[in-house]
Amino acid sequence: MSSTEPSMNSFEQMQEGRPTGPLVQGYEVIIGFETHAQLSTTSKIFSRASTAFGAEPNTQACAVDLALPGTLPVMNKGAVERAIKLGLALGSHIAPRSVFARKNYFYPDLPKGYQISQYEIPVVQGGTVSFLLGDEKKTVRLVRAHLEEDAGKSLHEDFVGQSGIDLNRAGTPLLEIVTEPDMRSTTEAVAYARELHKIVTWIGICDGNMQEGSFRCDANVSVRKPGSSLGTRREIKNLNSFKFMQQAIDYEIRWQIEELEDGRRIQQATVLFDPATGETRSMRTKEDAADYRYFPDPDLPPLAISAEWIEQVRQGMPELPRSMAERFVRDHGLSDYDAAQITQSFAFATYFQDSVAAGAPPKLASNWITGEIARRLNLQDLPIDRAPVAATQLASLIARIADGTISNAAARQVFDALWTGEGADVDRLIEAKGLKQMSDSGALEAIVDDVLSRNQKNIDEYRAGKDKAFNALVGQVMKASQGKANPGQVNALLKARLG
Repeated sequence: MSSTEPSMNSFEQMQEGRPTGPLVQGYEVIIGFETHAQLSTTSKIFSRASTAFGAEPNTQACAVDLALPGTLPVMNKGAVERAIKLGLALGSHIAPRSVFARKNYFYPDLPKGYQISQYEIPVVQGGTVSFLLGDEKKTVRLVRAHLEEDAGKSLHEDFVGQSGIDLNRAGTPLLEIVTEPDMRSTTEAVAYARELHKIVTWIGICDGNMQEGSFRCDANVSVRKPGSSLGTRREIKNLNSFKFMQQAIDYEIRWQIEELEDGRRIQQATVLFDPATGETRSMRTKEDAADYRYFPDPDLPPLAISAEWIEQVRQGMPELPRSMAERFVRDHGLSDYDAAQITQSFAFATYFQDSVAAGAPPKLASNWITGEIARRLNLQDLPIDRAPVAATQLASLIARIADGTISNAAARQVFDALWTGEGADVDRLIEAKGLKQMSDSGALEAIVDDVLSRNQKNIDEYRAGKDKAFNALVGQVMKASQGKANPGQVNALLKARLG
């Protein structure tokens, strides 16, 4: 449940003019997202307690986090600065004055009996997230992003017949990022979540670790017949992987359609996804904003953000992925798809730029990075900043392909040796493995002449118009040279000899 959800009438207004997506069993799917991004501050939003992950339970909750009598919250400037960064990255309006409110509900892991959040005036308002879905550009509109504190955590697994409470997360700074219900398929929803994840990690406001809960997504899902009023939505809470996100939304869509087709009504609810069964299950009836009895927090003054502060933050922002991708297309001749792949993360883009700076032609560097390097990283579940082959080594390898020193097949052998740590210097590996292509034209001419003298049948077939015969001759030359002949030279020599 989000404190920021518009009314159902507001949702209806948002859908005017919005495109209809692919139908599922005759139903249109409507999806909106609420994402909690844990901000990368070292201390909590209203106290100096640590936000480090993995500490022993209840060792990082101070008097302010526990709401002990006489304590008062003090705003963390770093959290506000990160909210400004997000607003700048998404083209949002950054409110010069925003207000904190108390969101009242009673859970064992909420020590104050309320959560400090923002309601009527959030710090970040509007904005968009754009991404490619195949060759089509999609844009999801944002309602808002507001600052709030996290609650603690209830522990059920380690206790029999009872629950434990860990308040280490209580007071951890969050930005809740809320979309309008613009997505029309599971594929589009997951692509949006991936793009948002890329942006928050790119600008350094969140580490994006979904397993540790740093980036948690809630999906609001409903279905309706085309042209009918908006259906009742159910919120799938705390989706902590893109794989589970896909499975959960797909299941929820099927479940809602089956319910409606069987004549039952959908009840607004908060549901959880169980990866073991692949199903969603209802956790509680979904509340509306009025149930939380919001009112301005009397302990916190309005948050004031000056134009000068915004400009100062803007000056320190990195080049954004969308802008960088456009530059790669414009300056390096990459395709839109390749540029999107290269800018999938700041580390990927840095690796590409470092290899180009070291002399690698951009297109060849892009092909290697999105191809062989990405494949091996996926196999070993490694981030690119831990790739065994450095960007400068890749540039050296590509240079030896470009100048004809080695063939593409030989380059893969060198790459294998670099990746496994067999060697670190490209030229030494080429020499040690005897992979250098033949540069002696006289020796290569002798091999070609010998192959032609022994393959009259292929010569006759080629001259009769059979191209496969020419390829067979090339293969014979490459075999005789033990793969060291330059394929381009072989082709040129054969064509010259055959006339």
